[in-house]
Amino acid sequence: MLRLPWPLPALLAWGATWGSYGLLQRALPGSALPWVVASALGVLLSLAGNSWWRRAIIASGFPVSLLVSGAALLPSWSWLALLGMLALIYPINVWRDAPLFPTPRHALRALAAAAPLPPDAALLDAGCGLGAGLLALREAYPLARIHGVEWSWPLAAACALRCPWAHVRRGDIWRADWSSFALVYLFQRPESMARAVAKADAEMRAGSWLVSLEFEAQELIAAAVHRLPDRRPLWTYQLPFVRRSAQRPEGTNH
Repeated sequence: MLRLPWPLPALLAWGATWGSYGLLQRALPGSALPWVVASALGVLLSLAGNSWWRRAIIASGFPVSLLVSGAALLPSWSWLALLGMLALIYPINVWRDAPLFPTPRHALRALAAAAPLPPDAALLDAGCGLGAGLLALREAYPLARIHGVEWSWPLAAACALRCPWAHVRRGDIWRADWSSFALVYLFQRPESMARAVAKADAEMRAGSWLVSLEFEAQELIAAAVHRLPDRRPLWTYQLPFVRRSAQRPEGTNH
């Protein structure tokens, strides 16, 4: 479903939620359980959206359409239940970082050439979501020890099931210790990059790598920049970082 063109993911999700609601409504007439189950299914299926507004459309499609259709009188607490389900999948503190940006397939295929590592190196996907970045890291470094940290526990659980060969745990990427990793991969937001640079600078060893898909660390000079087929950049930085302020202008006398 993740690869289907929009709006097919939304249409399929809405069909699934209404189908589950209809089946449960016949089995449990007058119960609130059919609404709760169908709404929860819509929230889970919203992970198929590749942007915030598409995920919101998928998640809200069933309860909004049910309300508009008049098929059921929803209790006042039902909307709080829906918000609670959304908060489980997308915790509030995650909104300050990347909500859910899946790494495209094969996006890191060229990374091993730009950032060579020993076969058993430890790698971290900081904010691993559903595991797309872990899969891309495994393609680039098939013998590496790959770790993922994800704050949302439903996403972390789903990621662990999807990537049983990786070490996935629920946690805060900003509290996690990066010192043992030879490479930390990020697909966050522009606003997160300065914090990531400061954390990597404080914790990671010389010779290790910080890699960011799409978003540049503005204060650093990249060791390499690779362009994906869709023209998005993959920024690769090696410690110790080279800062732009440290670069002398051309013609400066030594």
